[in-house]
Amino acid sequence: MSDRDRGDDASLVSRCVAGDISAFEELYHQHSGRLYSLTLRMLGNAADAEDLLQEVFLTAYRKLASFKGASSLGTWLYRLAVNACLDHLRSRSARNDLRTDSLDRAEAPRIGARDPAMVPTRFDLERAIRQLPPASRSCFVLHDVEGFEHHEIASMLGIAVGTSKSQVHKARMKIRAKLVGASAPTTDRAGRASQPGETP
Repeated sequence: MSDRDRGDDASLVSRCVAGDISAFEELYHQHSGRLYSLTLRMLGNAADAEDLLQEVFLTAYRKLASFKGASSLGTWLYRLAVNACLDHLRSRSARNDLRTDSLDRAEAPRIGARDPAMVPTRFDLERAIRQLPPASRSCFVLHDVEGFEHHEIASMLGIAVGTSKSQVHKARMKIRAKLVGASAPTTDRAGRASQPGETP
């Protein structure tokens, strides 16, 4: 982060803390798009993502006075958003553990020639990401989708760099297994193949 960026952040935060509503609106417009994209990918649901985005900015408003400028304002807001997503996913996971358990039991992917009609779609990928366990999903989204380095993710989530790498690796393997499973033909008792989505 440049000195100019650091100065801009500090000025914006000072104005917000002083009660300047237009400054907070400016902060919202600068960061809400990227944070919404993050919450949507991590939660996989537009309504939940919008609700959580509002919570993130309410939390930011309450905590802005504690912003010290050690990182950029964008990174600080990202941490708030990631933590809010993780809390939300943990509470949702506690209500519905079966979804993540089914991924842990997923079979190893089969390798072979692929029919173009069986290539996974973006919808399949988004669904596979949504079904990841919360810890794997957050590391995967932050690294492979948002482009953060492992040391940045470790700092955001309060985990070791090795843990971030491990979670991303696990996420990739589970997504690969899900995508291969989603596009692989199934067979009925007589051995007749059918395409994904068809009843054998």
